[in-house]
Formats: sequence, structure tokens, C-alpha cells
Amino acid sequence: MNAIIPIQTTYIAILRGINVGGHRAIKMEQLRVIFTALHCTHIQTYIQSGNVVFKHETTDVKHLENSISRAILNAFGFEVPVLILSLFDWNNAIKNNPYVSDVALDPIHLHVTFLAQEPTSSLLEILSLKTENGSDKFTLIGRTIYVHCPNGYGNTKLNNTFFEKQLNVSATTRNLKTVLKLQELGNNT
Repeated sequence: MNAIIPIQTTYIAILRGINVGGHRAIKMEQLRVIFTALHCTHIQTYIQSGNVVFKHETTDVKHLENSISRAILNAFGFEVPVLILSLFDWNNAIKNNPYVSDVALDPIHLHVTFLAQEPTSSLLEILSLKTENGSDKFTLIGRTIYVHCPNGYGNTKLNNTFFEKQLNVSATTRNLKTVLKLQELGNNT
């Protein structure tokens, strides 16, 4: 009898707001233990801001997001929003970035905000009315917001908190360098 080998998919998890300014501290070793306990394999973390590349056989990503979030709450006593994308979806997010092909734009000023779900059209209309930001600009494609802020992310109104508040959806943002590094790790997993 042939054994059935489960097919594992490569995923990228990005956690919102850990290890920022000494708050909500989680060591990456502890995070890897949580992912291992949830049957993830090939686990790699990248920098201390909650980026995890791993494999898992699930197709129920929302359930896995909730399981990781609950495990962090149980282990550390605070809630952490978790967003997971398959490597396929991650690669598409990079491919669809409207700003990377503009050679005049410095990549250090490019960021990607990942949304937990697509915003409603009425909220999008409100958002378009509230984004007079001079040289800062953004483009929303599906559940991904591409942000260009030439004066730096720390100086833009188009930050993670702004998008969460305006769109009423959980989000987390990474700079383009981190997004590309996570893609590289995922492609090599």
C-alpha cells in the first residue's frame, strides 16, 4: 500500500506590531516554537518584526492565522494580528506593484500594505477623498496597497494605521526590501 504524502504549500506570515519600541516582544526562536507546534515545517524567520516563511499542508489560511494568533495570546498574553499569504499570492503582489517599474522612484521609499480582506467599495470612495498627500501616493489592487512616500514612511499620512482606520480592516506593512527578501526565502524553501 502506498503512503499518501500530504502536499505542503509555502506560506509567508507577517505579524502586526511585535518588537516595536520594546513593546509586545517575541523572540524569533519563541515564534518558531509556536509555528512548529502548529505543524509548520521549513520555518524561517526574517528580522525581528514578525516575518515567517514556512510550509504547511493546510488550505484553510484563515484558520491557521487564528491558530497562530491564539497561540501567541496564550504564550505571551497579548493579541497579535497575523496575516498569511501563499508564496503564489506573495509573488503576485510583487508582480502587480505599479511603482517598481518606475526607475525614477527610489525603492527605499516603496512600501506594501497587506490587508486581511478586500475593503468595501463605499470605504474606497471615502479613502479616495481623504488622501491629499502632496508627493505621497498609493495604489490599491485587491488586498494589497502599494505606497510610495518620497519623504519617508515615518513622515507619511499613508501609514498602516491610516489604512486600517479608513478601510476598517486589519493590515500590516513592510518595506519593499523586506517584501523581496521574504520572496527570496520563500522561493528557496
